[in-house]
Amino acid sequence: MLEEIVIAGFGGQGILSAGVIVAHASMGQGLNAAWIPSYGPEMRGGTANCTVIASDEQIGSPVTSHPTGVIVMNAPSFERFEPMVRAGGVLVVNSSLVEFTSRRTDIRVIAVPTNEIAAALGSALVGSIVAVGALLGARPFVKRASVETAFAAVLPAHRQHLVPLNMKALERGMEAAGATAGATV
Repeated sequence: MLEEIVIAGFGGQGILSAGVIVAHASMGQGLNAAWIPSYGPEMRGGTANCTVIASDEQIGSPVTSHPTGVIVMNAPSFERFEPMVRAGGVLVVNSSLVEFTSRRTDIRVIAVPTNEIAAALGSALVGSIVAVGALLGARPFVKRASVETAFAAVLPAHRQHLVPLNMKALERGMEAAGATAGATV
């Protein structure tokens, strides 16, 4: 099993944090994981992306040119990463900010209004987790329980009260991808 995931968007959208959560969840299941961030000098508003590799074998390189799954949270990320998705892969698009439509027929495209879902949950900060839920709903390489454990491990003590909100965001994303809420993902 080898999953190569790219998560991309603006700084401040939780891009890098979402990648850390996926990497930790992968490790929690005994998989090898690598997480590589990439961001501009701006704290918020600049571009940010990260790559997460999860494998049941040793990881030779933390770099991918044809990921199995991509989350794009803004239009520039769609333009950059949509062509890179491996045939048979999944592209999760934040339809709140991206108005483009993929013309590719060899990938699964899941358009999710992550901003609206996050706002309905009460926090714009969980939009990237909604997108992660959609990706994991389509490519269930880590289980829901592993993601919950990752939140508990990664969030600092003063943010532990946010674990239930993040899990709700994950489940809403899974629902948006057509997965059943509470599934064993």
